[in-house]
Amino acid sequence: MTSDDKYADEVLDYKYSDDELSDPKDYRYDFLEPADDSEDHSTHYAQERLADYKYAKGVGTGQAMRVCMVAEGCYPYVVGGVSSWIHSLIHSFPNIEFILLTIVANRSMRGKFVYELPDNLTEVYEVYLEDADWVRKRKEGRSIFRLSEKEYQALRSLILNQHINWHVLFQMFRKRNISLNDLLMGEDFYRAVKDCYDLQFSQIVFSDFLWTMRSIYLPLFFVLKMNVPYADLYHCVATGYAGVLGCMAKDLHGSRILISEHGIYTREQEEELIKAKWVNGIYKNVWIDQFRKMSKLAYDEADLVTSLYEHARELQIELGCPAEKTMVTPNGIDTKNLEDLPQKQEEDKNYVNIGAVLRVTPIKDVKTMIQAFGYAKERQPKLKLWIMGPTDEDKEYAQECFDLVEMMHIQDIVFTGRINVRDYLGRMDVTILTSVSEGQPLTILESYAAHRPVIATDVGNCSGLIFGEDDDFGPAGILTHIMNIEEISQAMLELAGDAKKRMQMGENGYQRLMRKYRIEHMRAAYENIYKDFASNLGLRIVEYS
Repeated sequence: MTSDDKYADEVLDYKYSDDELSDPKDYRYDFLEPADDSEDHSTHYAQERLADYKYAKGVGTGQAMRVCMVAEGCYPYVVGGVSSWIHSLIHSFPNIEFILLTIVANRSMRGKFVYELPDNLTEVYEVYLEDADWVRKRKEGRSIFRLSEKEYQALRSLILNQHINWHVLFQMFRKRNISLNDLLMGEDFYRAVKDCYDLQFSQIVFSDFLWTMRSIYLPLFFVLKMNVPYADLYHCVATGYAGVLGCMAKDLHGSRILISEHGIYTREQEEELIKAKWVNGIYKNVWIDQFRKMSKLAYDEADLVTSLYEHARELQIELGCPAEKTMVTPNGIDTKNLEDLPQKQEEDKNYVNIGAVLRVTPIKDVKTMIQAFGYAKERQPKLKLWIMGPTDEDKEYAQECFDLVEMMHIQDIVFTGRINVRDYLGRMDVTILTSVSEGQPLTILESYAAHRPVIATDVGNCSGLIFGEDDDFGPAGILTHIMNIEEISQAMLELAGDAKKRMQMGENGYQRLMRKYRIEHMRAAYENIYKDFASNLGLRIVEYS
């Protein structure tokens, strides 16, 4: 322990009694309350305790830039590409103070982190979209809630998606003690919804439409009530609700916004809604319009919008993002962590191992993978499929996968659960990804680091990773159509039967990775981005890496 650390601990021991938590990290986790209720919540105590810790330790002092990562439904609760990217990025810049504003479904997720958070991630705030505590009791004797004319017109423009005045909405939710119950059940919301109904949806039942609109706007309004923590830069890892929080913070604090999309949020939501069974008919379009207007807000207000590959950038522009704001920043992995991997063991010598590193969820379409493997296994008995990743994110879907294996009587499928990829990747001959939606999958890059070819569906940037976009190394695997069991099965058989081709494709992938997709490339890109933001904000530029 340094003398500074000893002094810091003495400060904390003096101010806080022994029955308090002694580890300052325990105080960096909190959840956001609506702005009008925050005065009475323990959040303030946690923030006070953390501020004392940071002062005593010298963390976050001076005029260095403070970055707030804004995430939705990923880090630090689930493993996967986006979560790994956030974790890696924060680790890459130990001299930047990060805070995390993370959006999850409900309070059941509180504090259930699967990552050990970096030391420079000094605060974590959780926002629950499905919050049981959102309804605030009406104060006795309070008059019926009504909006001003300016506020009503802003609300109406939001619902009709016509020249939305977001500034008025931000200020309305920030400065007024708005009960969401009173607003959603009140006359002003009813009038605005009725206008929308009369203009666009008069062919459907109004009562159904009204209640649908209440369910659509509840999570957005709840987000708008949040007391967003201060940062100089809000780095949003999606548009949607994360983008709304970033834009609201910019309006409130005069900060900057950086958006880094891994998939195109609007398109992903569209795909989910089209397939969804809980919403039918025209209501799918109503929900889609809601996500589009939130993404448009994010694109309009962002100072810079990055994407992982060129086609994604083109989609952002197509969805309304000004081209001059866009920039491509590919994924990158730490290749040193995947050197000297354990290779095939005695139990593997009679098998051609196919490995799938993924979360067992519908978006990964594990069922198609299982069926394709079953048909390939009938023709090539040496095949063995390793499905490596957590099965607890969607337990119902995972059970359906287990049942499918049993029903088809397929041998040699192994579900490992959560793993350290280092322990298994070198044992694989081929890796596979049968997703229905992706960005730029890290699992493909990890496969290349191990000199292994991939089978992947034609989603996201999988085609660019397999065939290359600006090199002539040659194919690093086989590309198939989504949900095409026959194509995927044939790809398994083709690579299983040609060891020379597997070796050449694996080497092609490795060369492509080293040329463009190393963590050093990603770190350099974001180092320049962060330095530019710090300079424009007039903040001290430190050596970030």
